[in-house]
Order: sequence, then structure tokens, then C-alpha cells
Amino acid sequence: MRKLAALLVILAIILMNINLFAQEAKKTEASKFKYIGASKCKMCHKGEKKGNIFEKWQERGHSKAYATLATEESKEVAKKGGIKGDPQQAAECLVCHTTAYKAPAAQKEATLTMEEGVSCEACHGPGSEYKSMKVMKDIAAGKVKLCDYGLITPDKEVCVKCHNPKSPTYKEFKFEEAVKLIAHPLPKE
Repeated sequence: MRKLAALLVILAIILMNINLFAQEAKKTEASKFKYIGASKCKMCHKGEKKGNIFEKWQERGHSKAYATLATEESKEVAKKGGIKGDPQQAAECLVCHTTAYKAPAAQKEATLTMEEGVSCEACHGPGSEYKSMKVMKDIAAGKVKLCDYGLITPDKEVCVKCHNPKSPTYKEFKFEEAVKLIAHPLPKE
């Protein structure tokens, strides 16, 4: 009976170590993708031939999310919410008004700036590995998986990380309607 108990303890320890190793591997895998900033996305997603994707983003609220924090209205909202000082420096605001605010510094390239607001990578994931034309073509052709390169297809879960009742300016979030407002499909080739 003691041998069986000892064997079970050893087996449990082995399984825990395997689980811890798998979790660490997952963290390491995720951290290899870096945020590179909208200026890098712009190179391939600008202009009529590319569906004016970059221009559509620039025209909409996400690109202005950080700048919005400098308005008198935002300062008043922050004050009512108990935030002292400048909303453009408050973590409570920056987490949703910038891209990758909570990501470790090592995961952010210098080309990612807070001033770009909520940019491409906030919805599509860090672009360091999928930014190349070859990878994008391989993804489009179905030769590789999106997640292997850090690219994600945004869904409601991505949006509600910020568009939720915790926001002091929250309005009911209807994903199906919201996604139409920010649509930027690639043109058919």
C-alpha cells in the first residue's frame, strides 16, 4: 500500500512539473511576438489597392483614443471616476486608450507609440512575426496558421476587454453593429 501511495505522489509531482513546463512554454511562445506599431502596418495596408485599410483606421475613433484623453470632457470623466491628474498618464485610462499598455516593455518595439491610440495590433495581435509579405501571403493561402505568427482574428472577446461596463463612458456594446463600423476588408485580388 505504501509503495502505491509513493508511486501516486511521484506521478502527481511529474504531472505538476509537466503542467508547469507547458505553462512556461506557452508564456515564452506568446512573448516572442512583439508589438511594432501602426507605422509598420501602414507600409502594406495603405492606399486604394489595399482597400485603404490604414486610412479607414485613421479616420475612426480607435486611432484617436489616446488623443481623446486630453479633452476637457475626458478630464471631467476621469475626475468623476476618482482619477487624479492627467488621463493621458493614468493607467486606468491607458489600458483601453492605447495598444499593449500592459505588455512588458521587452514585448514593445520603439515604433509602437501611445499616441497612435488603439491601433491594428490591439485587435489583430502583435505583428513582429506576421508583418512580412511572405508570411501574410502564406496565411492568405492557408499554408500556415494565423496563431503561429501571433495574428488573431478579432472577436467579441477582444472588444469587450475595453467595451464593457467598467468603462466610465460605457454604452451597451453590440458587437455585430460595432464591427460593421470599423470594417476594413482586404480587396479581392
